[in-house]
Amino acid sequence: MDRREPVVVIRPHELDEPTVVARAQDGDLDAFEYLVGEYQGKLFRLAFRMLNDRGEAEDVVQETLVACWRKLPLLTHAQAFGGWIYQMTTNRCLDTLRRRSTHREIIQEPATLEATADCTFIGPESGGDPACATEISLQLDGLAAALETLPPTQRACWLLREIHGRSYAEIASTLKVTEQIVRGRLARARIQLAEKMSPWR
Repeated sequence: MDRREPVVVIRPHELDEPTVVARAQDGDLDAFEYLVGEYQGKLFRLAFRMLNDRGEAEDVVQETLVACWRKLPLLTHAQAFGGWIYQMTTNRCLDTLRRRSTHREIIQEPATLEATADCTFIGPESGGDPACATEISLQLDGLAAALETLPPTQRACWLLREIHGRSYAEIASTLKVTEQIVRGRLARARIQLAEKMSPWR
């Protein structure tokens, strides 16, 4: 009689992130696909708010994920994966902004922004109320316009901290500056955004 123990298959969603990252580093495609599923939407929202252009944001995320798979074996600490992939995305966004023509005109689609702008507005949910939905849409348009007025590094600081919840240390590492500089940029960004968003308060 065969007394061998049954093989237990542990899927990525049943593991903590560092373990999933370690498996992906060993070439486990299921593990990497799980990480892509966890981060792709978050990275797109970051890139979209940084660039205000859907096509460029999609390109940044695609390039980041390809680079991530290629460079993943070089990541020394699996628990640092989140900060590492945010850093790659932010740096690509900043590179894209540097390459842009200073006279380039960006056309913002409000519906697209609304679909990707979770937790970025202040106010009640619409609850099916057309007037409230219109107000929210105006707030989102106002936020997009306000973010566009920030210098790219301030915009990155604000998004990484306020929307994506990254620590001051992680943001400092991402932008290769000190935590003190991060705090200063955040303070200036918050003041400027508060002024721009004052009509909705």
